[in-house]
Amino acid sequence: MPPSGSGGFPFGNGSGGNSKGFNPRNAEDIFAEFFGNSPFEFGAAGAGRSMRFQSDGGGMFGGFGSNEHVFRTYSEGTALRKPPPVESKLPCNLAELYSGSTRKMKISRTVVDGNGRQTQESEILTIDVKPGWKKGTKITFPDKGNEQPGQLPADLVFVIDEKPHDLYKRDSNDLIVNQKVTLAEALGGTSVSLITLDGRNLSIAVTDIISPGYELIVPKEGMPIAKERGNRGDLRIIFEVKFPTRLTPEQRAGLKRALGG
Repeated sequence: MPPSGSGGFPFGNGSGGNSKGFNPRNAEDIFAEFFGNSPFEFGAAGAGRSMRFQSDGGGMFGGFGSNEHVFRTYSEGTALRKPPPVESKLPCNLAELYSGSTRKMKISRTVVDGNGRQTQESEILTIDVKPGWKKGTKITFPDKGNEQPGQLPADLVFVIDEKPHDLYKRDSNDLIVNQKVTLAEALGGTSVSLITLDGRNLSIAVTDIISPGYELIVPKEGMPIAKERGNRGDLRIIFEVKFPTRLTPEQRAGLKRALGG
């Protein structure tokens, strides 16, 4: 405060003896006229932070006498937002999911250079498909998605998609094959020859009488179980019996004799 009886601060509000005290706002304006900024706002004290004097209504120096009113720090920025991941399907056939495979994927994405400009960038990603992976399995490449100014880069996620097979159908860790047989084969026995997903020749003898809907289970010839190394599901062969549409009298008689009817 100015000395008692004085006409006020010489650079107060311009009213001379009518000034009632020091006005921080006027002082800031005068300082700004000379130096271009306010004495009460200081430069950055680190990324996203600055220092500012706060009087909280107690006058220019009112806060200096207590522990509550001091130079305070505050954050002027917020954490960069990360966009949701970008998902893309990765179609795989059953043979790839049976034996595993290595896929090379070329991607093009938008990146932000050091000057804040957006440019296009190409990159080849390697994906190791593990034996036994199922549809819906996700492979994540952190920060390989598009970039935008003021944001973190998105993650790129590939999602396994299973392509249909001409012979085999997958049911979790099992493989299913539908097999048609004649009535004679169903009654007299037959064999089933298959080529496995890894290229082996598989021959299965069927000695049981095959009724419609009969299912033969071949253990350990299904899909690899990803979380159980060396273990596999089963192969399930579901039979469809083709009945003849007509029989000659001799065939009918022969069937009756053979079946004891």
